[in-house]
Amino acid sequence: MKKVLIPVVLAVALLSGCNVLDKEPLTAIAPSNFFRTAQDAEAAITACYDGLQRKGCYAEVQNLIGNMPSDDCTSQNGDVRTLETINWNASTGQVYDAYRDPYAAINRANAVLKYVPGIEMNPGRRNEILGEARFVRALCYFNLVRLYGGVPLRLLPTETDAAAELNLPRATAEEVYALLIGDLTTAESLVPTSNPARATRGAVNALLARVYLTRRQWAPARQAAAKVLTSGSYSLLPSFNALFPADNKTESIFEIQFSGSADAGTSNTLPDIILPNPPATYSFQKFNIPTAELLSVPDQANDLRWSDQGVVNAGRSHASYVDRGPGSGNDNGPFVYKWRSNGNGFNSSDNYYVLRLAEVYLAYAEAANEEAGPSQDALEHLNMVRQRAGLPGLQLTDPEAANKQSLRREIEKQRRLELAFEGERWFDLIRYARHETADASADHAVTALDVIAQFHNGTRDPNYLLFPIPLAELNTNTQIQQNPGY
Repeated sequence: MKKVLIPVVLAVALLSGCNVLDKEPLTAIAPSNFFRTAQDAEAAITACYDGLQRKGCYAEVQNLIGNMPSDDCTSQNGDVRTLETINWNASTGQVYDAYRDPYAAINRANAVLKYVPGIEMNPGRRNEILGEARFVRALCYFNLVRLYGGVPLRLLPTETDAAAELNLPRATAEEVYALLIGDLTTAESLVPTSNPARATRGAVNALLARVYLTRRQWAPARQAAAKVLTSGSYSLLPSFNALFPADNKTESIFEIQFSGSADAGTSNTLPDIILPNPPATYSFQKFNIPTAELLSVPDQANDLRWSDQGVVNAGRSHASYVDRGPGSGNDNGPFVYKWRSNGNGFNSSDNYYVLRLAEVYLAYAEAANEEAGPSQDALEHLNMVRQRAGLPGLQLTDPEAANKQSLRREIEKQRRLELAFEGERWFDLIRYARHETADASADHAVTALDVIAQFHNGTRDPNYLLFPIPLAELNTNTQIQQNPGY
């Protein structure tokens, strides 16, 4: 499918929006002068999606945080060594970016939710816009609560520099989850059925499935996943290799749109910071380098996600990664290959998968197994992913399905191999750690605490399951407290 570009028509009032940490008001243009027409409403929701394209969201940092601390990736580049070695602190750049930029998108969504209801326009489209804004806000709060725990709940646009408006205390994690689940539940009945460039019912339920898995709410996770799988709106591509780069294909549920145009207000830096040169614009020590341990996990002869796919301009493709051969140079060895276009000077046109169908099949299988142990139902959903990868379907008589624990390990493995480098591995390892703490019978192959111990003299320090609140926020918000251990 062709790329869907959402034009930024008149979003100046929002695109210069609030930086919560710098305590700037939403806009220099009075909202009463902006939110007047249907065109203004469209520009405002476009600004919300633009917020997801920022560096601290999906243009760069959200992916780095989901990969670099995990067992999937490594790098010798000093810009990400603190992430890899789990040695971050309140002054770490990515800790600041991942806090600042979601709040900018939230601020824009809050403006839509406050002002668009008063605009005279087509009621159906107005409701869709309101649902889309709730989805964007929920996605941003989900990323924040996974990283920082409870955070301030900002539910109205920041329009003044009054201390009472800017300085808010932290809500609890439970309160943040209650808000974002409420937003998604409300959005489900408002948003359109399918459109990978915008929030839809499929995106709402796919995100809900991820949220409920994080909270170990197995039945709601399975039910949310089932709504996506039975909607008829999506289908797995026959070829895993054809999934990349992301470009609104039939498997896509929600992806961030990047145009690569200098005047589009977007800047997808990922291809240039993860790919060798060429196709990357520059040669330097790259981020998200696949670890040798990860490359030892798949059956590289038969798993089509990791097997030899032939020579491409970046080297020898193995679908998920590309190999430039032996050597110690910046452009030797393995590199992530799920973004493939010319880096275009840190402004690639490759889109970013936030939610795709294979993850939903795996979410269903995981939730079903955690609910009731191995079943034909769980295996049927798992096998959709295995068989697309060229692996045989599992039967209940196979050792991988002998009991809940063995099937848990198999689902965990397939999730790692299917979604590698897409920004979810570290969050999976965190939830595995929390699962083992909550359920003594749960046993995962590796958790975030195991990785933390590797870099902290064997200490499985749970404080590193969360980021610190950034120093810039602590210095400006008089109502906020730091996370334990920082």
